[in-house]
Order: sequence, then C-alpha cells, then structure tokens
Amino acid sequence: MGLFDLTGRVALVTGAGRGLGRAIAGALAGQGAMALLNGREAGPLEEAAAAIRAAGGRAVPAAADMTDPAAREALVAGIRDRHGRLDILVNNAGARARKALADFAPGDIERVTAVNLFAPFELCRLVTPVMAAEGWGRIVNVASIAGPIARGGDAAYTAAKAGLIGLTRALAAELGPQGITVNAIAPGFFATEANTGMAADPEIAAWLKGRTSLGRWARPEEIGGAAVFLASEEASFVTGHLLVVDGGHVSHF
Repeated sequence: MGLFDLTGRVALVTGAGRGLGRAIAGALAGQGAMALLNGREAGPLEEAAAAIRAAGGRAVPAAADMTDPAAREALVAGIRDRHGRLDILVNNAGARARKALADFAPGDIERVTAVNLFAPFELCRLVTPVMAAEGWGRIVNVASIAGPIARGGDAAYTAAKAGLIGLTRALAAELGPQGITVNAIAPGFFATEANTGMAADPEIAAWLKGRTSLGRWARPEEIGGAAVFLASEEASFVTGHLLVVDGGHVSHF
C-alpha cells in the first residue's frame, strides 16, 4: 500500500457512530487497519461498521460508555484478549454545553469534562501497557480550535479541550521512551450531524466566508487524512503536536 499503510494495526476510535469519529474510523480502515468503533449506542456503530466493510475495510462495533470506569477497563481488556494488541487510540468522543457562565448548573462542568478530558485520560492510562508491550503506539486526541482560541458562551467545552491539548503534550513527553507518540487534532467548523442547524444557517455561512481562509464549512471526510498521518509510520518523529484542521480559521484575520 506504500505511504500511510496501516495493515495489521488495530485501532480504537471513540465516538465513531457518526460525524468525525465515523470519518476517522473509515479513513483508518481504508489504509488497512482493523477499526474498532466505540460509542454508547450500538445501532449507529453497527451501521458505520457495515458501511466500512462494504467499502472493503475491516470494522467491528464496540459499544460501551467511556465515562464508566468498569466499561473502559472491560473494553480495553477485551481488545487485548481478542486481538492481542492495540496500536492506535483515537479519543474522539465529545460533549458540549453552549451557554453563558451564569446559566451553568452544578454538575454541568463535570459532565462535559467527563467525556472530553477524564475519559481520554483514563483510556490513555489503560492502553499504554498494551502499546508499550509492542514498543509502538499512536494516540490521537481530537481536540478543537476551541482549545487554543475561545468564544463566549462555551466555557466548559473550551476549558476541557484546552485540557486535552495539555494532556497531549504531557503524555508525549512521558510515553515517548516507550515508543508511543501522542498528538492532537484541532478541527474547525465541520458540517457534521451535530452541526446540521448551524451549517444550514446562511448568516453563519457568510461569517465563515469572511473569517476562514477557505471560506466554507469542512466536510467530515476531510478530517481523515490528518488522523491517518498521525497514526502512521510516516509520523514516527511527530509527537506532542497539535494539528489544526480548520481551513485557516485560526490564522485568518
């Protein structure tokens, strides 16, 4: 297969039933990896896995709630027992609460950080021994441009994604000696199912046209190349990096 060949690799992608997670899982499988699709709902995962298989890739659903400690441990243990390895972890699952600071209720911040930060932290902890046993591993955290920049009314998500970027740097420093690279992707405005209403809003489209270098929403499949690169042997000397995939939004003024 040449460049970016992932044949023989086993990849776990969280939040893979739809949106960016589904696109990332499809891209990894397209390069030869066995894609394990994780999410809370079995239905979307089974549909996504079937679509990947129909396209010639290998994929199986792996439904489990990654905010549940017992479920996390059981999932990783099951992957190790069944496949004997886990080469690639993509922490993609996310949760958001767009509202003003004054509107937050007790527990809101915990719910957002549980998905966006605490679950990735714990998954990284659980998969590290499996990867270290092979002397090779790729962890890719899906952060957001809301990590390095901010807008009003999105404090919890912004804080959690900034924390995920910090975790990426910290684990890159710690896990490098074990042959594990840790990087992050910061997507910009992607027209996923979660953003259907926003993507159809002409005012937002006009704002993006003037605020983003490429002047448009991104398609979900446009995230795949970044994930494949960071998961591949071609990124063997890349770690602790934040790869921004935003059409020039952060750099465009």
